[in-house]
Amino acid sequence: MATFPHNDIVSLTDEESRHELGESYGPDLRLSDLLTPELGDLELSYGTAAGDLRLRTAIADAHGVRPDQVVVTVGGMHAIFLLAYLLADHGGEVVTTAPLFPLTRNAYESVGSDVRVIPLTFDDGYRLTAHAVRERLTPQTKLVSLTTPQNPSGVAVPPETLREIVAAMNEICPDAYLMVDETYRTASYGEDPVAETAVHLGANVVTVASLSKCHGAAGLRIGWIVSTDTDLVDQLVTAKFNTVVSASPVTEALAVRVFELEDEILAVRRPWLAEGLAATEDWVRAHSELVEWVRPDAGAMCTIRLKPSVDVGSFRRAIAELGVRLADGDWFGDEPRVFRLGFGFPPPVELKAALDALATALHQAVDADD
Repeated sequence: MATFPHNDIVSLTDEESRHELGESYGPDLRLSDLLTPELGDLELSYGTAAGDLRLRTAIADAHGVRPDQVVVTVGGMHAIFLLAYLLADHGGEVVTTAPLFPLTRNAYESVGSDVRVIPLTFDDGYRLTAHAVRERLTPQTKLVSLTTPQNPSGVAVPPETLREIVAAMNEICPDAYLMVDETYRTASYGEDPVAETAVHLGANVVTVASLSKCHGAAGLRIGWIVSTDTDLVDQLVTAKFNTVVSASPVTEALAVRVFELEDEILAVRRPWLAEGLAATEDWVRAHSELVEWVRPDAGAMCTIRLKPSVDVGSFRRAIAELGVRLADGDWFGDEPRVFRLGFGFPPPVELKAALDALATALHQAVDADD
């Protein structure tokens, strides 16, 4: 019987902790931020299989494609699952990385994919090279699955590296698809530029994203796939219809409002992220004898590693007692001393309190080891 592997990352769906540093997104929007009188007249019927045309148009405009090259999904994970099911089921070869968001890896394993992993390490700054991808490719490769910026590290894959990967795929496995998860692409810091979408790198390049992370609208459960391959889009629409029929017209209408307000939303969130990043950087510097980090390129999170003087077990017990929630590195396939710290969710005052509590846990873990 097919099953989904259990991962303790599900604990992030529990009630919010006193000091929430485990989340990977910014503050939540509120329903009142999006409601208009017109939404009160919305009919609660089925939506379309491809997704609301207004929403697909907004997504298409943001990617420089046509609306018929966009499929709306129930969150980004639904998009990834559909691609896994269509392209790499029953032994289909998937090349991806570790660490990796565990639900992505689970999607491939649940459909029986043959997963070939490229290890990325803290010591190498989680930098992916085209050479490392090329070494994993074979003529049997069906899908290359990458995320930029990555989760949990926030480290981006440079456009030139993506172009080199596409060239290698064209040579070794020309029928394979490159899926680029761009969930955090627009979560830049302050005035930092936003990276270009990868969808224009080739006909076999598809991108996936959602409103969950950058826009603070995870509760809408709206994601999408963008592809310039007409046949694949047709398959995706059929697969979506056979799994969920359609997304909710209510959440699609609210998602349209998010895109209408996107400039305002991101204008608030990008400075917020920059402030959280700076506070985290200051905290790491102040406690550099106990921790080290990899500075992210974008997104609402980073990876922190405990130095050998900190006892991992004592540290985990201490943060639990202090009400601090982090995302353990082993959830993502990383080493036990690494954890993901989300600096984009708490307001600045709460972030400081959480980091102070985290510092207390560090020192308790050192004392316990002594």
